[in-house]
Amino acid sequence: MRYDIAIIGTGPAGVSAAITAKIRNKNIILFGSKALSDKMIKAHRILNYPGLPDIPGDELAEHMREHLKSLDIEVTEKQVSMVYAMGSYFGIQAGGEMFEASSCILAGGVSMDTTIPGEDNYLGRGVSYCTTCDGQFYKDKSAIVVGYNEESIADAEFLSELCSKVYFIPSGKLYGKAEMLKGLFAESNENANIVLINEKPLEISGGLKADTLKTDCGEHKADGIFVIRDAVAPDKLIPGLKTDGRHAVVDLQMKTNIEGLFVCGDAAGEPYQYIKAAGQGNTAAISAVRYIDSMQH
Repeated sequence: MRYDIAIIGTGPAGVSAAITAKIRNKNIILFGSKALSDKMIKAHRILNYPGLPDIPGDELAEHMREHLKSLDIEVTEKQVSMVYAMGSYFGIQAGGEMFEASSCILAGGVSMDTTIPGEDNYLGRGVSYCTTCDGQFYKDKSAIVVGYNEESIADAEFLSELCSKVYFIPSGKLYGKAEMLKGLFAESNENANIVLINEKPLEISGGLKADTLKTDCGEHKADGIFVIRDAVAPDKLIPGLKTDGRHAVVDLQMKTNIEGLFVCGDAAGEPYQYIKAAGQGNTAAISAVRYIDSMQH
């Protein structure tokens, strides 16, 4: 089926967009986490959200979950790995499946991690952001996983069922947690084909395809390299999207250079504020509704 609007992200921007689009009677699909935003949940106090003064982040998230529930809005917990602008619709690749929507709202936040030198050049040529999508290409081969989040641990375990050898390099918030990870992998990896490498990634290189990850301690060879982060840069997620640094370029209606694509929240630029994100999510949804209505006339 083809949805009216696909919304990517369950922070304040994505939740706000989903609520507004649903109230406007559009058929939507909301991609993200049922827990909503990890960043919001961990916020000690939020002082400037109108009507909810001095509210802990986890309480604000609970209010948002209840609001979604009251409107029968389900969260699809599939990680979006690529969005393709197909002219009259968008193809959204998520969790090994392809979804279609007439318009798309990106509200997935912004990646604060810098890309590894060489990563951009080899994306799609040995470098991937999605194990579900591309893991089958490395059956009985070797793979490196550079993991920045807890989801990357599950990704490495999934690849270990396919690959002859998986090298896991903890980065970002996982860096320095080698002992904890060693215990996790030992419990779940009977074939012992996950090798934990507690080194800092410096560069991805190769020939026609990426096959080498250089670290601060040496080089590691593999048939494929997976980089798993909480958020993917907007222009890597959506080919052709115009960006300014790590943010999408949008106008006041949250429109991008791609017809039918809207970006809101942190991905649209600073300030990184919950109330700003929620307002932009509302604006993006109204713009998407108007876009869809114009297509039908």
